[in-house]
Amino acid sequence: MSWESRFPRGRTAVVGAATYGLGECAGASALEMAAQAGYLALDDAGLSIADVDGLFVALPSDLLGGLAMAEYFGIQPSLVDNNRTGGSSFLCHAIHAALALDAGLIDVALITYGSNQRTASGKLVSALTGSPYEAPHGARMPVGGYALAAARHMHDFGTTKEDLAHVALAARGWAKLNPEAFRREDTTLEELLSTRIVSSPLSVSDCCLVTDGAAAVVMTRTDRAKSARRPVVPLLGGAASVTHKEIAAMPDLTVTGAAISGPRAMAAAGVSPADIGAVQLYDAFTINTVLFLEDLGFCPKGEGGRFVSSGAIAPGGALPVNTNGGGLSCNHPGMYGLFTMVEAVRQLRGEAGDRQVPGIDIALSHGNGGVLSSQATLVFGTEATV
Repeated sequence: MSWESRFPRGRTAVVGAATYGLGECAGASALEMAAQAGYLALDDAGLSIADVDGLFVALPSDLLGGLAMAEYFGIQPSLVDNNRTGGSSFLCHAIHAALALDAGLIDVALITYGSNQRTASGKLVSALTGSPYEAPHGARMPVGGYALAAARHMHDFGTTKEDLAHVALAARGWAKLNPEAFRREDTTLEELLSTRIVSSPLSVSDCCLVTDGAAAVVMTRTDRAKSARRPVVPLLGGAASVTHKEIAAMPDLTVTGAAISGPRAMAAAGVSPADIGAVQLYDAFTINTVLFLEDLGFCPKGEGGRFVSSGAIAPGGALPVNTNGGGLSCNHPGMYGLFTMVEAVRQLRGEAGDRQVPGIDIALSHGNGGVLSSQATLVFGTEATV
């Protein structure tokens, strides 16, 4: 049987979601921030830490973060998952949690993350190290890998710097509607295009923020979630794909593993791109948004640049993308993937305030890890979609 037919469609759900310490959270460790987000998400769900028997964690600098988090919480969970695939880790965690919950191995899963990279170091913290094949060429990683993908997309499809700037402009438009967003000031296409080059063709405005921040979600079986405090958000489908680790080994610089994970997740959910009301993408760099929109099927391959330049993903456009402002304008604390899930949940629960997408009943979250190396896609719905 296929992955799509075996996925427990709608049998598990998010019942709690929260963020904590977005922007700057001076004096708190990554562990403390992740714990506080976890407590807030549990409170949102009407549960306590004593209810958690499945713990899913990937801290930025603690390879045994799952153990440290269990110790901090004072619990002895039946299942601890410390899997690390970069920024896609948490969407992979959600898939693993869904399978464990559906099998009856656990009853309540907590997925949490925190990072104090802005106040602790003031720069992007990455686990990526240059390979012996790439390091001698002096590329700055990870931005250098994404710059290669952007340059190739420009060469093959005529994508322009202006197209990429429209991604950042749309993100800022959404961020201005989000009181949690770190960058909310007005900007223009001309201002974005005038920022200094970091790794050609990518400039500062093409790169994600460097912030602190934490997020968490709580999952349980849908039949157990009927008494939840908030509207239940079922997980309809999920899938992941790994295509490489180093950018030099990427099979095609213009095609990511989202072309595999996306169709599988949507098939498991029984939906198509046309059914999805909002899309939350891991936009560490502007080229990500272009590539993922293409690979997930929201526009044809090679048309992503023109699609975003048309205004389609900005407020008022045909396809709301990164409605919280994304990693480009809302927050980016080292690994952003869990924040795509929180925003999807908030949209489906109707809690997004001025940025709320009207009439939404299906939302997609997509995470990216490494240098376009690991991709994971989740499809969430309202109770009416199960």
